[in-house]
Amino acid sequence: MSTDRERRPLIAAVLLIPLAIALALAAFAWPTARLAPRDLPVGVAGPSQATGAIEQRLAEREGAFEVHRYADESAARAAIEDRAVYGAIVAGPQGLTVLTASAASPLVAQLLAQAFTAPDTAASVPARVVDVVPADPDDPRGAALGASVFPLVLAGLVIGVALTFLSRPGVGQLTALLATGALTGLAAAGVAQGWLGILGGNWLLNAGVLGLTVVSIGAVVTGLTALLGKAGLPLGALLMVFVGNPFSGVTSAPELLPEAAGVIGRLLPPGAGGTLLRSTGFFDGAGATFPLLVLLAWVAVGALAVSAGALRDRRAAAVDLPIETLVGTPAPAAR
Repeated sequence: MSTDRERRPLIAAVLLIPLAIALALAAFAWPTARLAPRDLPVGVAGPSQATGAIEQRLAEREGAFEVHRYADESAARAAIEDRAVYGAIVAGPQGLTVLTASAASPLVAQLLAQAFTAPDTAASVPARVVDVVPADPDDPRGAALGASVFPLVLAGLVIGVALTFLSRPGVGQLTALLATGALTGLAAAGVAQGWLGILGGNWLLNAGVLGLTVVSIGAVVTGLTALLGKAGLPLGALLMVFVGNPFSGVTSAPELLPEAAGVIGRLLPPGAGGTLLRSTGFFDGAGATFPLLVLLAWVAVGALAVSAGALRDRRAAAVDLPIETLVGTPAPAAR
């Protein structure tokens, strides 16, 4: 018969595994189930007497839109191309024009277009829709680009785990991380842009973004394991897979997620990497500063953690050395 001590691990597993699965399901499903605009930046352009009704309509959904006012359609287009807004509603002599950017978020582009062109809504004003910065023709709904985030997360985790078991914290580990990340970025760009054709822009620049995203994720894992030992591996996986990936907003937009999820997602590598990739792939680098700084910050934090772990290991090794090694072996006595 099994003793109480033998049964405890089994009981713990029976209780904890369903809890872990429930938390994982909640992490992935909650943001998607609560998609709605929250302070979504949109523009309104045209004469003030013509745009008043548009602004009033946007204001009906309290807290949904962050309205930016522009003098004319040209200024609104420039704001979209600079990633200051996701789209704009322009009032002109010929009626309303809805400017969208499916390259920034196909879901937001669809939301804006439907809001002002729905024929079955009496309050809707018929409008023409112009996609100012379209998504790639081979990925018009952005599904493939959104699906590319999870493989990057896995790549960063695999690299972090491999380096943890194959090397010790230090310069060599960091060098291997950078080299592996760079090669992974080149390979990923070759698939996404060279083969599938779901990205535009400069191929080498996109490869750099993909590589930097992988390196930042790998830096988190290697840094945590350098400081915490093997306990750092599941912690890094939980942070990147169950928080960073579902909160990234790449398949929708950070402003469509619940507020906390959107903020957290912007500050973690998967979300920052996805945003930066859209900037380099479709917007000539516009809006790239913040996500680039986020990725570089994670790389720097990971490098500092690895360096701290290496310093701790050297000190521990020095303490464990025999006294003869530290002070030198005494010379044999003269006979």
